[in-house]
Amino acid sequence: MAKKPVRQRRQPQRTCITCRTISIKRELLRIVRTPSGEVVLDATGKLSGRGAYVCRRRSCILGALQRDRIVKALEVDVSEESRSAIEAAASSYDDEPQAVANQVD
Repeated sequence: MAKKPVRQRRQPQRTCITCRTISIKRELLRIVRTPSGEVVLDATGKLSGRGAYVCRRRSCILGALQRDRIVKALEVDVSEESRSAIEAAASSYDDEPQAVANQVD
């Protein structure tokens, strides 16, 4: 009896709230509104609360802040403390576009 071919697992996809690019969930950065109302970056992708996803590019992270995309997606005002923490984290990312192979049409 022939073995069945191993079926590849489906990768969850999410859309960047700034550039609207669809990518695999693990390639995006998650920003979370915690149950206490605080807005934080979620490097693990497992924090509880309402989340929004942005590309791991400085322009997308800063664009989400400047155009109030985070405010609209998370339905909460971003405090100055949270805003400065997100801006500081954005400085550690490049502004290079993602590889086309990582994007899904």
